[in-house]
Amino acid sequence: MHRTLGYTIFFLVMVLLQAFLFNNLNMSVYIYPLVYTAFVMLLPIQLPHVVVLLLGLLTGIAVDVVSGTAGLHTIASLFSAFCRPLMLRLSIGKEEANEGGIPNAGRLGTGAFLRYCSVFILIHSIAFFSFEALSWSYFHLTLLRILSSAAITIPLVYFAQMLLMAGQSQNVRKA
Repeated sequence: MHRTLGYTIFFLVMVLLQAFLFNNLNMSVYIYPLVYTAFVMLLPIQLPHVVVLLLGLLTGIAVDVVSGTAGLHTIASLFSAFCRPLMLRLSIGKEEANEGGIPNAGRLGTGAFLRYCSVFILIHSIAFFSFEALSWSYFHLTLLRILSSAAITIPLVYFAQMLLMAGQSQNVRKA
């Protein structure tokens, strides 16, 4: 129960931060942090794939509704949630993925987590910015947006997972 409450709060915080902070940062036209991806990325590994897909869909719809985008976040979130099991097996190994748990830096190690985080965010960014552009005419600019946004999103997601894990360790200590 405490994990469900923690993830619900984490979901709300990520969606609200994305909608009201990161969507309004005007750092550059090429930098668009997609921090809400941390929610789907940090779901427990043993969660059934259908639940991960539904949560990815819910996350994308929530961000689309509050951002006023026409399904871009939903497409990208659902696609990255669909690819998540493969990304986990490729990034952290099949045996580690079969053990379950939460894919965070404390459990996987910083290197393995950053590999997983980077692959997840790149897949999400590719889907998001490709559907946003819907053209190969400016492929080099779309690629620049993908890489620069991912480079900003990865440290932000790393920080978010540290906060989530700190909050969950506080709940475990109190229980």
